[in-house]
Amino acid sequence: MFMGEYSHSIDAKGRLIIPSRFRDELGDDFVLTKGLDGCLSIYPQNEWEAFEQKLRALPLTSKNARTFTRFFVASAAPCELDKQGRILVPATLREYAGLEKDVVLTGNINRIEIWSKRKWSENSNYDDMDAIAEGLQDMGITI
Repeated sequence: MFMGEYSHSIDAKGRLIIPSRFRDELGDDFVLTKGLDGCLSIYPQNEWEAFEQKLRALPLTSKNARTFTRFFVASAAPCELDKQGRILVPATLREYAGLEKDVVLTGNINRIEIWSKRKWSENSNYDDMDAIAEGLQDMGITI
């Protein structure tokens, strides 16, 4: 399981150090793609394959299903760590997520999210957490 929050920087060539706590869990091969809310997501290969199977099951006749699948798959890039524990983030993904220098990597159970520091600050406001938690009761989540 991925958990925690780590601040790092991305260099001018688009290389980003993956925190050591995440590296073992990722394995040798993993997938980097767009995430929701303007971040990027890294999936270990087994998690990506499970997600891919769910996408394959979506009906091609549904425009929303096609758009949803395209969003994740068209931008997906296979990745591996270099000897320094870094990945190369493609320019198109850096642009999508607004990654310039300071980034935040967060563990999110089955994936890692990569945020620009600015977007993380904007999206990590938990003032309405009580209302969110209350709404999740319908999905069987209780605290």
